[in-house]
Amino acid sequence: MTAIPDVANDVETAILHNDRAHVLHSWSAQAKIDPLPVAGGQGSTFWDYQGNSYLDFGSQLVNLNLGHQHPDLVAAIQEQAGKLATIQPAFANDVRGELAALIAAKAPGNLNKVFFTNGGAEANENAVRMARQFTGKSKILAQYRSYHGATSTAMQLTGDPRRWANEPGAASVAHFFGPYAYRSPFHSSTPEEESARALEHLESVIVLEGASTIGGIIIETVVGTNGILVPPPGYLPGVRALCDKYGIVYIADEVMAGFGRIGEWFAVDAFDVVPDLISFAKGVNSGYVPLGGVVMSDEIAAIFDEKAYPGGLTYSGHPLACAPGVATFKVFERDGILAHVRDLGSRVVAPILESWLEKHPSVGEVRGQGLFWAVELVTNKESREPLVPFNAAGDAARPMAEVVAACKARGVWPMTNNNRIHICPPLVITEEELRTGLAAIEEALSVADGFAH
Repeated sequence: MTAIPDVANDVETAILHNDRAHVLHSWSAQAKIDPLPVAGGQGSTFWDYQGNSYLDFGSQLVNLNLGHQHPDLVAAIQEQAGKLATIQPAFANDVRGELAALIAAKAPGNLNKVFFTNGGAEANENAVRMARQFTGKSKILAQYRSYHGATSTAMQLTGDPRRWANEPGAASVAHFFGPYAYRSPFHSSTPEEESARALEHLESVIVLEGASTIGGIIIETVVGTNGILVPPPGYLPGVRALCDKYGIVYIADEVMAGFGRIGEWFAVDAFDVVPDLISFAKGVNSGYVPLGGVVMSDEIAAIFDEKAYPGGLTYSGHPLACAPGVATFKVFERDGILAHVRDLGSRVVAPILESWLEKHPSVGEVRGQGLFWAVELVTNKESREPLVPFNAAGDAARPMAEVVAACKARGVWPMTNNNRIHICPPLVITEEELRTGLAAIEEALSVADGFAH
């Protein structure tokens, strides 16, 4: 009797062979990784070739806001491919213009014009270019706890350790401390005090770096990968005031926090502030086709009325990327996505995570908004010693690796960084799925508890 071949295993073997032989993975030592071949996904779940399914609690890279294989986004891409697959950016295009109009309508203040890019890093590159063109000043200030992308200028803006191996860089950038109440560099005791002292520090940096040299300040509205740090009351309006005082362009990086992640179209809407430029990507079309951009104020846009903008991209506003972007707006409105995110964040996530503070000795702090949360793990609540050291690797990172493995074993694929678990599921997640995933993560916290004292 002839054996029936295991087709799934054959496919998986071929995928792994090609990947290991020919694909260079980002941010990785190639011999130390073991990429999981993914067979498919639907909604908030994806699965491998062995039949194991996982709740996607990182929304891939916090970009899959409408989940895997959303039928409206898939249909938009298919329809656009049949109509006009591509066109260069010098032409006018229906879906590009429609998406720009939709973005401008939701943007705060008089931010009414959009320059499209292929992703978030290029969005930040061009936002910086615009700030420099507008002010005639080259220096940019950015926070230490930040990530702005892996291209040249964006990497120099980045404050986290991924910048180190890419230095020195040509960009003129200086870094400063943003607010982080749990590990305050300003020895603050309240959120209000943290805000005030962080603003005093920022103004000192502006003065010492020379306001006459500073073209822009770029801040993730809610710091993403580096901690999901929600700004304390008054901080972002204070940044706006400092920018106005010293003639500096305020750039809000909303690549991760925008398009519904905290329950707002743009995260700045939750903090009563209007920046001069907003960079976006990821959730604008759930990453189905690479897309990002910068939405700019009328004042900045006007300087390019008679003077050519010194930048461009072959695929700026690509129709296959803009079509699911347009569909995203329709889905958000029809399905009440923003209200859904706000409801789940306040009614489900916040109380569950806050209960972990009492039940688990390894949980030092929880923080977040909407479906954008961090659980900070410690070995001691009083000393606040992180579960693993900053930028840990190898055996030093073992405690977090064991927590991650425990999550995956329970059917949840988490997003983690340093000593934190980030809770960032697709915005379309159901309450049942959300509670199931949080329960699985809580079970995995028993592993972290074993390292606490």
